Amino acid sequence: MPKHYQAPILIMNRLAAIALFVFFGLNLNAQTAKYSNDFLNIGVGAQWLAMGNTGVALSSNIESAYWNPSTLVHINQKYEVGAMHASYFAGMASYNHMGIAYKPDSLSALAFTAIRFGVDDIPNTTELIDANGNFSYDRLKLFSVADYAFLLSYARKLPIEGLSVGANAKVIYRNVGKFANAWGFGVDVSASYRVNRWFFGANLKDATSTLNIWSFNSNELEITIADSTFNQAPDNGLEITLPQLALGVARSFNITNQICLKAEVNTIFYFDGQRNTPLSANFASIDPRIGLEISYLNTVFIRAGVNNLQRVTEFENKTALIIQPNLGLGLKFKGISLDYALTNVGSIGFSRYSNIFSLKWAFSSFAKNG
Repeated sequence: MPKHYQAPILIMNRLAAIALFVFFGLNLNAQTAKYSNDFLNIGVGAQWLAMGNTGVALSSNIESAYWNPSTLVHINQKYEVGAMHASYFAGMASYNHMGIAYKPDSLSALAFTAIRFGVDDIPNTTELIDANGNFSYDRLKLFSVADYAFLLSYARKLPIEGLSVGANAKVIYRNVGKFANAWGFGVDVSASYRVNRWFFGANLKDATSTLNIWSFNSNELEITIADSTFNQAPDNGLEITLPQLALGVARSFNITNQICLKAEVNTIFYFDGQRNTPLSANFASIDPRIGLEISYLNTVFIRAGVNNLQRVTEFENKTALIIQPNLGLGLKFKGISLDYALTNVGSIGFSRYSNIFSLKWAFSSFAKNG
């Protein structure tokens, strides 16, 4: 094996060994939680949200740091920046993503990603009534509940043609006003393989399990009314986010010299307990997704996808399968991409749909092009 491949692989092996040691050591005294850090399952990039939350195999831009960090090596330019904004639940919740990627050479790539999902301006009613039973709206205060994720990504091509590997080191910060907060640390590992017009991808999120260390402010959580105390604060604790595996396969087809069709199928394996997915067993819940994209001259894009398939129990205990359709458009010109998705991520049925926009810019240098 060439020497320039040995050092990164050796470092990754050592980091994985240390992470496994920490995981198995702390797992003895921690609680695993279903849907832990589930805000990281919403997805980033209007392109991929329109295609049914696929992107494990096809992604090749700054948003790859989320979907499959190993595909960052396929970024066309030396730099790429991107941002996304979405509002959910009639504007009550906001979801924002920002990232920057750097490709120092043809073999490797780096990226930094920041994600925030939050609900702001929540009324804090715990102080409306004081210890003497007096009621006053003057004591009404507002607070925010927000989840943050920061990802540092690395990707590298391997000596085998078309094969690349990647990883995320991520930090999670969760905040519930002045009542509680948590810090989390985890690792994602991924791989991709591309041959002819076929694309394959795998991303093991929270590979070593992500550890969330919670601390609670007992003074703020305990409500005192007329010398009586309610809602005593829970003890500080450790919450574990179990791994999930995303597998993807995609294929591109040239319909004409100007029109190209891409199709991707993803399968997500959740290991945190049985969910209402179409396939669910004791060892995993399996969530299928499919996305399509038609492009004209690699400039105009029309996208569609289906995801969030769920089994629900209706009247007379009948079980029905519901799906979430998504649509989207995209424009690309001189390295600037503007994408739009119409989707209701995180909800099902007849709930209000969300309009999602994302913007990307790929460029070769910070200097003015001459």
